[in-house]
Amino acid sequence: MRTASELTQGESATIIDIDNQHPSAKRLIELGFTPGQQIQLVGKSFFNDPLAFSVRGTVIAVRKSEAACLKVR
Repeated sequence: MRTASELTQGESATIIDIDNQHPSAKRLIELGFTPGQQIQLVGKSFFNDPLAFSVRGTVIAVRKSEAACLKVR
């Protein structure tokens, strides 16, 4: 199973699970990263942290460690 932090630029995926033990899980859910939601990695910074994802028509930047708690398919 892959995580959102492993996506390549321009790649889309569907969130299938969220690691609720991660300290940022609640924040990500509030931002719209919910199971069943389609996301796309639209940008990376020079050092690959943070990552910019398109979710629900909005581009949101999250830390790579936060994106690692999103399981995708």
